[in-house]
Amino acid sequence: MTTPRTEHLVLPGVLTAEQAAATVRGILAVQRPDGAIPWFRGHHLDPWDHTEAAMALDAAGEHEAAERAYAWLVRHQNEDGSWYAAYADGDADDVTDRGRETNFCAYLAVGVWHHYLATGDDTFLDRMWPAVYAAVEFVLRLQQPGGQIGWKREDDGTPVDDALLTGSSSIHHALRCALAIAEQREEPQPDWELAVGALRHAIRRHPERFLDKDRYSMDWYYPVLGGALTGAEAKARIEEGWDRFVVPGFGVRCVVPNPWVTGGESAELALALWAVGESDRALDILQSIQHLRDPKTGLYWTGYVFEDQVIWPEELTTWTAGSLLLAVAALGGDEPTCAVFGGERLPTGLDPDCCA
Repeated sequence: MTTPRTEHLVLPGVLTAEQAAATVRGILAVQRPDGAIPWFRGHHLDPWDHTEAAMALDAAGEHEAAERAYAWLVRHQNEDGSWYAAYADGDADDVTDRGRETNFCAYLAVGVWHHYLATGDDTFLDRMWPAVYAAVEFVLRLQQPGGQIGWKREDDGTPVDDALLTGSSSIHHALRCALAIAEQREEPQPDWELAVGALRHAIRRHPERFLDKDRYSMDWYYPVLGGALTGAEAKARIEEGWDRFVVPGFGVRCVVPNPWVTGGESAELALALWAVGESDRALDILQSIQHLRDPKTGLYWTGYVFEDQVIWPEELTTWTAGSLLLAVAALGGDEPTCAVFGGERLPTGLDPDCCA
């Protein structure tokens, strides 16, 4: 096992170089020889969290391990460009949820663009392009007339037209990364540009086009994290939900009014805060969830019920560790991570506000 690159993963009150290296080793220890990264061994793999963990490995300089994770996705992509929602312990032959979620499928583009920026490997980009293209086309076949994206196809192929704000916001980010990949390869995709513009307009101007999940913190910050809301609009949204979701000293609630904070949501909020120039607040959030760190493995517990003072569920998830490492990498100035989550080198001007 290599020594992780951790100089930019040191953050006061969050990670020392030794702790950062332990967290990276914790993710590597879960990764299967075939490249799959399940939540933890014995649990399932889903394509979104698998990609998030792979991105964290890239942020730590573990490029070979990350590339094996992306190769796993290429090998097991369905003919329609999708992946299933869950594979038992990352075993592609043991599918436990045959739904095909658009958000899960789109996120490959974010990981591929991040890996390319970290390595400059044009050959990798060429190898991954067919998978990215097919995944984006699968996702856009579920785009609704109002711009929002239906959240999945059932196992029998039936489309679910209802859209989730969190999922569509993540897809907005993924589509911009896919367009950046297309531009790098000099293969313009004007239909994708129109699609992401319509999606951004729906997120910004038409909340009624999405299922009401206002109780979930992800619906609060994901339009910011996904880049659909920026500037003053993004900061106003963060302020509006702050007191509802942030529990000082513990982290971010997953759902109000439940007394349960989660590491993944907290780290993602920190990334969103960094993206709008609120690095001090981002640091505070990351410092507040260090009670979730397991010193033996370097991984992080998924959540904590603060009223009862108990860890729940008792699971150490690769994606929680991955999201924390990515937030730390952004605050530490890691160029690929900053570019992907800060919008650098991603297309702009794709919001047709003139649309109805």
